[in-house]
Amino acid sequence: MSVIFAEKGSELDSIDKAILNRIQGDFPVSEDPYGEIGRAVGITGPDAHARVLSLIERKIVRKVGPFFDAKMMGYKSTLCAVDVPADKLKETASVINGFVEVTHNYLREGRPNVWFTVIAESDDAIRNILSEISSRAGVGPIRNLPAEKMYKVKVDLKIKD
Repeated sequence: MSVIFAEKGSELDSIDKAILNRIQGDFPVSEDPYGEIGRAVGITGPDAHARVLSLIERKIVRKVGPFFDAKMMGYKSTLCAVDVPADKLKETASVINGFVEVTHNYLREGRPNVWFTVIAESDDAIRNILSEISSRAGVGPIRNLPAEKMYKVKVDLKIKD
C-alpha cells in the first residue's frame, strides 16, 4: 500500500501518527482493514476510516492505494523529464496529470524541472503519450528514461509522537 504525503505543516495527534505509521507498510488486506487499523491504534474501525479520510481532505495524504509491479503485469514503465518554463508549469502539470498512465508528477530544482512516470502497455504507447503531452502542453523535448535495472527500496516515513 502506498501513502503519498502531499503537504507538511498540519497538526497530527498521536492517533493520526500511529495510523500513518501503520498504513504505510502494513495496510491490512482483509474484509475489515479499517477495523484492524483501529484496533491497532486504539479506536474503532469507522473512526480509523474517518481519520484517514480527514488526512486526505487536509492534504496531509494525497493517496492511499496499492503498488503494482507493472512489469510483472506485462506493462512498460518509464521515468520522464522535461524542462518547463515557470509560466507554463500549471498548464503543463494539468496536461500531464490528465493521462491515467501517469503515476507521479513532481517539480524539481534545476533543468529539467518537471519529472513524471508513465506506465503503459508498450513502448509505442509510451512514445504516443509523450508525444501527446508535448503537443498539448507545448513543451519538449520530453526525455524518456526507462530503467535499465530495477532498484526497489521500501521507504516508510516513520512519524514520531
